[in-house]
Amino acid sequence: MTTIEARPWDDPAGVSLRTRQREEVMDRYGGVDTEPGAHPTADDVAVFLIAFDTAGTPVGCGALRQLDHSSAEIKRMYVDPQARGTGVATAVLRALERAAVDRGWTTVRLETGTGQPDAIRFYEREGYVAIPLYGDYIGSELSLCYERVLSSGAPADVR
Repeated sequence: MTTIEARPWDDPAGVSLRTRQREEVMDRYGGVDTEPGAHPTADDVAVFLIAFDTAGTPVGCGALRQLDHSSAEIKRMYVDPQARGTGVATAVLRALERAAVDRGWTTVRLETGTGQPDAIRFYEREGYVAIPLYGDYIGSELSLCYERVLSSGAPADVR
């Protein structure tokens, strides 16, 4: 059973999860920060969610940054390696999608990297489709971008 809570960007559990996420990404790309553009901050993240296991241990997180009046970008999606395969990632993703719909955003986009085949498989399995690189990712040889169009109705319409 996973509990997902909205927390401030600077919540200590979130800081720890995001630090581990960045370390894992850096390891996958040989110690190079491959993220083009501005990293997310408390000033530009509209939603930050943390997943907790039954013992209250933080095991995953994800954020939304608004792109325009109808779309948002998923940032810092991460699940602790020991919690992978347990449904935490799907639960966080669906909670982010519901939060987007609640705010009137009908499209969710994201960027992942060519060195993250597990993330690519996950997003494609969850209904995200590849799109051309957008924004700061244009021209990045390591970036892959995806989006999912959400229902404009009630949050329950998000599968």
